[in-house]
Amino acid sequence: MAAPGEPSGQALNAAALKFGLLSSPLRLHIVWALARRESDVTQLARRVGARPQAVSQHLARLKLAGAVRSRSEGRHQIYAVTDPRLTVVVEAMFKSPPLS
Repeated sequence: MAAPGEPSGQALNAAALKFGLLSSPLRLHIVWALARRESDVTQLARRVGARPQAVSQHLARLKLAGAVRSRSEGRHQIYAVTDPRLTVVVEAMFKSPPLS
């Protein structure tokens, strides 16, 4: 049993999974980009400098984990970050002083 105010084992496991999602530089870049603006796969691929197929695969993993969501807009799927805590963590990672 955790001490008062200490995270539970379940909470620690859930947080570790979220951090694991960010362990890929491309997924980290995707979350960073989506934190700024919702995008479809093609726009997002241009923004992060990757092939649409690669971005789509990473989005599928992020979506399965509940980190991003999609909505239909015509023939396109528009993606956005679902967990604002991820946005806060990613923003904090890139604030000064810069990471070396």
